[in-house]
Amino acid sequence: MTEKRRYNDEELEEFRSIIDEKLRLARRDLDSMMRQIRNADGNDVSDTSPTYKALEEGSSSQTKEELVQMANRQHEFIQKLEAALIRIKNKTYGIDRITGELIPKERLRAVPHATLSVASKNARKK
Repeated sequence: MTEKRRYNDEELEEFRSIIDEKLRLARRDLDSMMRQIRNADGNDVSDTSPTYKALEEGSSSQTKEELVQMANRQHEFIQKLEAALIRIKNKTYGIDRITGELIPKERLRAVPHATLSVASKNARKK
């Protein structure tokens, strides 16, 4: 029996639906973060007394910095998921970029944007 070189169309479709759902949630979360960063939700303290405003400014800027970092990570995650969809379209999805072998389905279900098997990832760290 020859070794399987790629996932079949049915398997790719399963992964596409997993990625589509993760993308939907990631975009929703990114949108929420961006609204918070822009204070579009209207929960700002700018209309309260100056005392509260002074107390809030320090924590507000730290929170904004954390939100910006989270939004950047979320944006990168979305880009990785979109790249995975392109690999599905090209039928190269799920192939370890170092060994050329298939990444186990369990890993792809857990980390659908993975381009390395756990073994390859660990070998790279050493």
